[in-house]
Formats: sequence, structure tokens, C-alpha cells
Amino acid sequence: MRCPFCGAQDTKVRDSRLSGEGDQVRRRRQCTECKERFTTYEQAELSLPRVIKRNGRREPFLEDKLRSGMMRALEKRPVGIERIESAIDTIKRKLLACGEREVASRTIGELVMAELRRLDQVAYIRFASVYLSFEDINAYREVIEHLEREPSPELHERQLRLLDEE
Repeated sequence: MRCPFCGAQDTKVRDSRLSGEGDQVRRRRQCTECKERFTTYEQAELSLPRVIKRNGRREPFLEDKLRSGMMRALEKRPVGIERIESAIDTIKRKLLACGEREVASRTIGELVMAELRRLDQVAYIRFASVYLSFEDINAYREVIEHLEREPSPELHERQLRLLDEE
């Protein structure tokens, strides 16, 4: 790696360690010419699949678009930004793990709905109403009844813990 101070071609790695959530390597380097030290970060370059829209158009995956849609659904809801970012990371990991070069927007929508259901039921219904294009009040009622019949795994676990505490 070239030295950012003197431009020399030769630098030595003095120390390496994992940083972030273990998906990045922090390297402390020293120039063999000017002896200055500097830090570099290394991470895998992974490309998320392209998105196939309902009309057949293809476009690159945009994390900001995913984030804004989730934030809109979670607006004024008691969900911390850390949990939202974790949900976004989970969705991206699942998209990378599928190994496909292209993925239908419907698949991404289903992943978002699963994460929102885990985070907040009101946000889940908000997102579902737009994503599934609810036509009338009966569509809302069906989703709410489904949530009552089958609570998310986290809600179910929380309810079991409350019963154990009695």
C-alpha cells in the first residue's frame, strides 16, 4: 500500500485486528521510508442483487430506499435506531445469502414485512397497507386478525416469560 504522507510504495503492517461487528479488519501500517504510521480498514466487497420491479424493470438495490420505507412505517413508533439498523442488516444478509444476482422486489417486501412484524405490529400494518395495496377496511381487519392468531416469535416469547414470572 502506498504511504499517504510521502508516496512511497512500501509499507509494513504493524498490527491487525477485527473492528466493527467483525466484518472489517483494522490495520496499523508504517511507511518504510518516512516512518509515518497510518490506519487502513479492509472489508469484503459484496454486491447485493439487482431488484426486479413488478413491471419487469431492473434497478440496483438501494439501501437508502429500504431504510426510508422502513422509517416511514416506523414513524412515531417506540423502536430504537439500533434495532432498525439491525433489521436492515438482517435483510441485507439474507439477500446476500440467497446467492442470486437478481431478486424480485416482492421478495424484499416480504423480508421487510417479516422484520417489521418482529419490531412493531403497528409499523407492520402500515407497511402492509401500502405494500399489499389494501382496498378496503376488510383487508386491515384480516391482517389484524392474523396478527392476533399468530403473534410474532418475539411477542410470543415475551408473553411466555411473563407467565413464568408469576
